[in-house]
Amino acid sequence: MTRSAARSGDPARAAQAATAAARGAAGTSGPGWASRLASLPWWAHVLTIFVLSRVVTTVIVLLFARAQGQNPWTGANPPYLSYAAIWDGNWYKIISFSGYPSTLPITADGHVGESAWAFMPVYPFVVEAIRFVTGASWELVAVSVSVLCSAGAALVFYKLMEHVLKNRGAALFSVVLLTVAPLSPLLQFAYAEAMQLLLLVSALYLVVTRRYVWVFPIVAVMALTRPTGLAFALFLALHVVHRFVTRERDPFPVSERITTCVLAVFSGVMGLAWLLIAWAVTGSLTAYTDTELAWRAAYIGYGELVPFTAWFQSGNWWLGEPLGAIVVVGIVVGFAVFLFLPPVKRLGVDLRLWLVSYALYLFAVFFPQSSVFRLLLPMFPALGALALPRSIVYRVGIVLVCIAGQVGWMAIGWGVDGADWTPP
Repeated sequence: MTRSAARSGDPARAAQAATAAARGAAGTSGPGWASRLASLPWWAHVLTIFVLSRVVTTVIVLLFARAQGQNPWTGANPPYLSYAAIWDGNWYKIISFSGYPSTLPITADGHVGESAWAFMPVYPFVVEAIRFVTGASWELVAVSVSVLCSAGAALVFYKLMEHVLKNRGAALFSVVLLTVAPLSPLLQFAYAEAMQLLLLVSALYLVVTRRYVWVFPIVAVMALTRPTGLAFALFLALHVVHRFVTRERDPFPVSERITTCVLAVFSGVMGLAWLLIAWAVTGSLTAYTDTELAWRAAYIGYGELVPFTAWFQSGNWWLGEPLGAIVVVGIVVGFAVFLFLPPVKRLGVDLRLWLVSYALYLFAVFFPQSSVFRLLLPMFPALGALALPRSIVYRVGIVLVCIAGQVGWMAIGWGVDGADWTPP
């Protein structure tokens, strides 16, 4: 019985079978600890995983904070909250206290410089509202908001994976991978990524479960939290096409056709909203894009935003010609192959369409540098494919690799070493 339960992939059945076998061998009676653990509701399992993962990550972050020297944001050996609010956290703090400038900063050579317009308002405004009501420090509120959002994201991610994978054990292990992933320190830093993660996983879950009306308010907030509106609009458009093409075996009522089409257009409009807001406040139509381009100027100088060229520019900058372009083409081909691997196909068409849509968005507008790892976070549904193998050796191994990845990312992206040019 124990072997068959373990092969089923259901941890509840496996735990119950193991407990029964243990009681039979020991001649005892009554529920054991394994049975009690298995009987807990799903959300208790998810939150337990989340809390344990935060313990591991917090230890890693504290070790790096202890070794951190003086930097532009803190003194040497900063406390946790100060260390968790450096880099872009400082920009969010500026927005919380001062809002956005009505005049774009201009560099000595006449170009638009870095400013708060590169960062969207929902996260810093929520943090400031809570800080105003509670009187707590900005850093404490910012980190607390991120932790609460990431806990919520873990809960919804479990439901999403359970829906598409049809396997409770794989869904739970997907949560493990999400919470120990190399980028998981961001889930407890003063960054908007945790809030974006909660909104995005909620929107994806509602789409795959066909509850489209509830997606409207989420998209409205999400598009002003992190720049995902245009990618999500493309995803919805592809979703509509797929549902229409497969309507014979999967009915696509007229009411749902109208709702999904309107939702796709609405997401596209929201994806452009921040550009229009920046234009209205500063008087410059290209205020947002010019500000974003200021960050890549340190690598390749100032230039125009030409879609689908930045990855090749980056490849050539990092690796030289023609190797840079060859590597970029290899990444594109590799990603296309990845989408058709059997474990990835288990995620279902919708989640793969999201992976395609977001990848195309990044390929169109983003200049890859050290921040590319953080920008890949919205592709988290792919973790479901990595969660499918049931081998204990595999699962322990991949968790250890992920934790080592946290150390690597903290060393490369977060820790500040003098004039650091590898921002997270």
